[in-house]
Amino acid sequence: FGKHEVRRSRRGESQATVVAGGNESGNRFDQLSRPQYVFVDRDHSVYISDANNHRVMKWMGGAKQGIVVAGGQGQGNDLTQLSSPQGVVVDQFGTVYVADGWNNRIMRWPKGATQGSVIVGRNGSGGQSSQLNGPVGLSFDRHGNLYVVDNGNHLVQKFELQSNPK
Repeated sequence: FGKHEVRRSRRGESQATVVAGGNESGNRFDQLSRPQYVFVDRDHSVYISDANNHRVMKWMGGAKQGIVVAGGQGQGNDLTQLSSPQGVVVDQFGTVYVADGWNNRIMRWPKGATQGSVIVGRNGSGGQSSQLNGPVGLSFDRHGNLYVVDNGNHLVQKFELQSNPK
């Protein structure tokens, strides 16, 4: 705790390997500050929601530093910004989906994009079906339905998106 790093452990190995961060808390590309959630893609790249830096970082295998794939423009609610990102999922096209915790929304960032789009939670914080209150986790089923852990409302919401992220 407090090391601002992500480690990989393998069965049978006695020590874990640092795969991201590990250079104290900070906002350089080789640092993290309060990493929250992790997603590993088919190529074994590691995506990390870096909450205090308000960004999602991608670390490829063996990399000494990560690249920003969502946010990274300071804390805020503009389409180029995140505010305490939480859960993160990446599809086979490299599109990043992130629970933008303090903005009460789920955002989609296509691969290489400099800004994202809001796919759920366009109506501010609240308990209505179109609102979120502190989303922390997300997942897709095989039909492209989005499930969101809505922490502040104490429930999991299901959203049938018009364009499936297959």
